[in-house]
Amino acid sequence: MNAQHFETIALDVGITILIAFMMFIIYDLGKRSNAGKFGMFVLFFALGLGMLGFIIKTVLVEFLDF
Repeated sequence: MNAQHFETIALDVGITILIAFMMFIIYDLGKRSNAGKFGMFVLFFALGLGMLGFIIKTVLVEFLDF
């Protein structure tokens, strides 16, 4: 295993952990503010949209990279 391969794996694992932690933060924010079902949906939709855009961009770059 060379350094580039290790860095690629570490970056993927680190970003996955970061996204999971941010989803937990969004859930905790909704839970502490008593947001209800619709409020929780709005929180996950609005705040999760940025993470979804990042994931879509990463997938597109991998597929379109020649």
